[in-house]
Amino acid sequence: MTKLSVNINKVATIRNARGGNTPDVLKFAVDCERFGAQGITVHPRPDERHIRYADALAIKPLIGVEYNIEGNPKGISKSRPYGFIDLVKEIRPAQVTLVPDAEGVLTSNAGWDTVKNQDYLRDVVKEFKACGIRVSIFIDANPQMIEMAAKTGTDRVELYTEAYAREYHAAISSSPKLGEVDAKRTEECVRPFVEAAKVARDCGLGLNAGHDLSLENLTYFHQQIPWCDEVSIGHALISDALYLGIEETIHRYLDCLK
Repeated sequence: MTKLSVNINKVATIRNARGGNTPDVLKFAVDCERFGAQGITVHPRPDERHIRYADALAIKPLIGVEYNIEGNPKGISKSRPYGFIDLVKEIRPAQVTLVPDAEGVLTSNAGWDTVKNQDYLRDVVKEFKACGIRVSIFIDANPQMIEMAAKTGTDRVELYTEAYAREYHAAISSSPKLGEVDAKRTEECVRPFVEAAKVARDCGLGLNAGHDLSLENLTYFHQQIPWCDEVSIGHALISDALYLGIEETIHRYLDCLK
C-alpha cells in the first residue's frame, strides 16, 4: 500500500501573505488527517517563508498519522537559535527526509550527491536514527546514487519526480487525438524511475516519491511502481483543493493509489 502524505507548505504560504492565522495551518493538518490523509509533511526552510519552525513544533501533538519533516540538515532558523537538526530531534517525527536545498532556492530542484556527501550523510543518518526517527534521502533516479545512499544507513530514499511529471505531461499532450495516451512515450518517461525503484528495493531500502506528482500523473506512476511506500504531495494537491475542496481532493488522490 502506498500512503499519501499531504505537504501543507502552500497553506502556510497563503497565511503568511497576509499575516494573522488565516488559513489556520494547524487546523488544516488535523482536517487532512480527518479526510483520509495517511501522513502530514512539512518542509521548514531557514527563511520561514511558508512553514515556520513554530508550526512544525505545534503540529506534532495534534495529529495521529505519520509526520514527515523535510529539509536540509545544514539549515539554521532565522527566528530561533537552533537549526534543522535541533528541530527534528526535539519533535521526533516518524520520518525525516534529508533534502539538499540551497539557501534561498524556490523549491527543491535536485537530489543528494551521495558519493560526494557520503561521510556527511552517514553521520546525519546515524544521529537521527539514534533518536528513533526513520530517515529518507531525497535523490535523483540514479542507480549509483541510490546504491551509495544505502551505504549511509538510511532507511529509505525519496525519488525526485519532477522529470517524470514534466515528461509525462509532454507525452499525453502530444497525442494526436484528445484522450489518447502515447503508451511508448509514457513508458519511456517512467522507465528511469522504475529502474531506480528496483535498485532501491534490491538494496533493501524503503521507497518514497515526491515533487510535481498530481492527479494527472499519479495513477500511472503508482501502476508502474506499486511497491512505493509513500508519496508526498503538496503544490498540486493544494492547487486542486482550490477547485474541489480539500476533502474531495484527498479522496481523489487516494483513489489514484488504489
